[in-house]
Amino acid sequence: MQTAISIIIALIIFGVLVLIHEFGHFIVAKKNGVVVNEFSIGMGPRIFSRVAKSGTRYSIKILPLGGSCAMLGEDEDNEEEGSFNSKSIWARSAIIFAGPFFNFILAFVLALIVMGVAGADVSYVTSVDKNSAAYEAGLREGDRITKYNGAHATLGREIYLEDYVNPLDGSEISISFVRDGEKKTIKYTPNTEKRYIVGMNYSPTETQAKISQVSRESAMAEAGVQPGDVVTEIDGVKITTGKQMSEHIASHPFGEKEVYLTLDRKGEEVKVVVKPKMTKIANSGFTYNLGREKQSVGGVIKYSFTEVRYEIATVLKSLKMLVTGKVSANEVSGPVGIVNVIGDTYTTAKSEGAAVTILTLLNLAIMLSANLGVMNLLPIPALDGGRLFLYLIEIITRKKIPKDKEGMIHFVGFVLLMALMVFLVFNDIRKLL
Repeated sequence: MQTAISIIIALIIFGVLVLIHEFGHFIVAKKNGVVVNEFSIGMGPRIFSRVAKSGTRYSIKILPLGGSCAMLGEDEDNEEEGSFNSKSIWARSAIIFAGPFFNFILAFVLALIVMGVAGADVSYVTSVDKNSAAYEAGLREGDRITKYNGAHATLGREIYLEDYVNPLDGSEISISFVRDGEKKTIKYTPNTEKRYIVGMNYSPTETQAKISQVSRESAMAEAGVQPGDVVTEIDGVKITTGKQMSEHIASHPFGEKEVYLTLDRKGEEVKVVVKPKMTKIANSGFTYNLGREKQSVGGVIKYSFTEVRYEIATVLKSLKMLVTGKVSANEVSGPVGIVNVIGDTYTTAKSEGAAVTILTLLNLAIMLSANLGVMNLLPIPALDGGRLFLYLIEIITRKKIPKDKEGMIHFVGFVLLMALMVFLVFNDIRKLL
């Protein structure tokens, strides 16, 4: 039952995201005088259709998986009046770009709802250690951070993202902030200490002591611990919540001794032995806000734009980590993995009530919509970005790329994307087993 609900929610979210994407192509194609043969909601056989006076067939299809926008001569060497290829390079580029752009618009609209109801996690300093280099450099409680190590930091999550992508290693920290309307920038070398760590992330507020992330080459990774594992015992002490695990670790800090963990891995009991590693830890010397606070109308609009920027930055930085090897391909999720994430998100949130559940799923939809927009703009054949890249070549050379060659380029890209999809689905299933 739970799996069925997760799949239904995932289909609805994916369907809306793809439908909005195709509607972007559709509306801009219409504005540029391109004949749209069919605009459909869903995929597969038609269950309802109607042909409008304009000649466009509007259809509802049996599978609720997004939609499509079929334009006259889009994939053919056809330049008759009203065809896609009869339009200028700028009109064609606008039509192709409109799909991803509408995904960004959708992310912004959803962010307006979330920000309006729940508020924003404004990035102000909540505390500064008076013995830290940050305090000596002039940082104080209440300062509104705007940039952190060169990255935008209007939201607290933007600071968290930068620390996650580029962990502190003792190098100089740069912070720009606003205090009483005055802009300031400070730089300082953070305090460092050597400490035994195991390399995991979890939430102390969760009802389970669930491990959300395991650092590569960490003690946890070497012991075979996986993201999603739930800690049930530490050195024989029963653990039932994230809070209990936090309290236990605080009173029994990691040291030279091995740590014996009992884990629940999808219903199976797993026992591991973790050997903490001595690691040099850099301390920024301050804490910042991650809680959401209500905003004025102007604040809601401002922070909704910031939310979309944050989601786009998250995708781009994640891709960079993948390319540079900081994240392995096995850690990338495909459709099955995303459905599983949606299911876990729904399961976790529903205990907090309908309002929290809806807002949580809207947050997830914001992330997925921005993700879809960014991924479609990558210069990969068969994607919108691949087409835009070929149009850029056309603008530079002032010569159209022959349709047969363009078709072959997109076909090769499509085959590679399908191969990647098969790998991701297989990888998702392997991780679930």
